[in-house]
Amino acid sequence: MNFDEIIDRRGTHSAKWDMMQDLFGVSPEDGISMWVADMDFRPPQVVQDALQKMLDIGVYGYFGGDADYKHAIQWWMKTRHGWDIDPAHVFTTHGLVNGTGLCVQAFTDPGDGVVLFTPVYHAFARVIRESGREVVECPLVERDGRMVMDVAAYDAQMTGAEKMLILCSPHNPGGQVWSPEELRAVADFARRHDLVLVSDEIHHDLVLPGHRHTVMPLAAPDSADRLVMMTAATKTFNIAGSHVGNVIIADPVLRGKFAKVMNGLGISPNSFGIEMVTAAYSPEGAAWVDALVGYLDENRRILEAGVADIPGVRIIPLQATYLVWVDFANTGMDAKEIARRVEQDARIAANHGDSFGKGGETFLRFNVATPRARIVEAVDRLHAAFRDLQ
Repeated sequence: MNFDEIIDRRGTHSAKWDMMQDLFGVSPEDGISMWVADMDFRPPQVVQDALQKMLDIGVYGYFGGDADYKHAIQWWMKTRHGWDIDPAHVFTTHGLVNGTGLCVQAFTDPGDGVVLFTPVYHAFARVIRESGREVVECPLVERDGRMVMDVAAYDAQMTGAEKMLILCSPHNPGGQVWSPEELRAVADFARRHDLVLVSDEIHHDLVLPGHRHTVMPLAAPDSADRLVMMTAATKTFNIAGSHVGNVIIADPVLRGKFAKVMNGLGISPNSFGIEMVTAAYSPEGAAWVDALVGYLDENRRILEAGVADIPGVRIIPLQATYLVWVDFANTGMDAKEIARRVEQDARIAANHGDSFGKGGETFLRFNVATPRARIVEAVDRLHAAFRDLQ
């Protein structure tokens, strides 16, 4: 597992590298791509071997028999998260954006409100709006360098038109691990307002040293009657192109509603994704993740230390994910000037904070899941781009 290896992804239909010119005006020839949430690392060898076995057979027919796949999910959740799941509760979707859309269709009607704690992963709002539902933004509040939920304010904000809440846990873009107490407060909030609680935990394996993620069913075991869990191996193992995600629903009524929508759309998984996940959720995959997390933590340290040297720049300390949330508000510059310096002067493509909703306007999100040499280079470029402040 050589995370320092530079893999040239240009010209490979990589969204991260081949779309940075169109979206950010940063050329892949001399730019550094630090935006979309995929990694510049190959997955563990056990995943490559599973794909090679499929290639050796060379026939790509319909997939049948998912018992091994669901057992691998069951094993992973129990071994890595202490969470016992019933394989019969697992639905396989085309990734978790698709899973989000299915939840919106299954548990809400057009015109209903869907609650988001913003800033948050931008695809949630897009799916909600395109489905004809209303996005209800409940802004997070920063206290002592940590983004927290102001549940009392959210209680006052509810009108009764809200039917669902989507939680991002760990949080993206804030990179935070919610405490068990915070998770219970979310579950209690959902119960008070009779909301279906969708917990997107796609980043739950990428928790940095010194922090611990708690899956929602363990933090709030009495929430099962309204809880929908979304998990995936795609972020963990850098296999997002497989478009495989899991929606896990213990409650039979919710499960029936979800199944009806999914079956009505004729959704079934692709065999390549099934084989990759089955291979990844294994002891070999677990060892790879452990090494990955250590590498990401050092990349985080380098970027955080380097960016903190720029006057007026503030960082939300990263606890999970590989996405560093950086606030440029105190530089005195507007968002347009900040983006110009980062994109044109530093030649770095990073996500604009306003795309994540209220509270993100002065932020940029930087992806540190890339070889360390690029992180060091990015810090040098940012220092040069903001040299007049130093």
